Amino acid sequence: MTDTDSSEEAIDPADIRLRAMNLLARREHSQRELREKLAARFSAPELIDEVLATLAEENLQSDQRFAESFVRQRVSQGYGPMRLRQESRQRGLSESDLEDALVSVAPNWFDLAEACYRKKFGEVPAEDLQDKARRVRFMNYRGFSREHYEHLMD
Repeated sequence: MTDTDSSEEAIDPADIRLRAMNLLARREHSQRELREKLAARFSAPELIDEVLATLAEENLQSDQRFAESFVRQRVSQGYGPMRLRQESRQRGLSESDLEDALVSVAPNWFDLAEACYRKKFGEVPAEDLQDKARRVRFMNYRGFSREHYEHLMD
């Protein structure tokens, strides 16, 4: 037996499950997020995968539920569809989970872009091309496509 074998045997799956449940009690997590957080604490990837599979089977962890929660949160913070897609990939969500969540939440991107734009810039028109470019960069950073906010620039 090597040193790594003995360290893996010392890790109790119940400890991994407890840590995962504590994380899930605070907020929904994607499987990738949980795996990364658990891997930072426990050096037993096989046990972590087993625990995560069990949690998913028991519906205690759901990427679909996480996707809906994530979309609702980011939409309420004024982020657009391109930003949501990028962040969801970083969190390990599948494209289908994101699409299902977007259908479920059904945000109006045009209204959201306008609210975001008005909150940041008010009713004051852009002073010059430099100011207009700054506004475009801000809206792009927020994840909106030009079609969502172009009418606000006039």
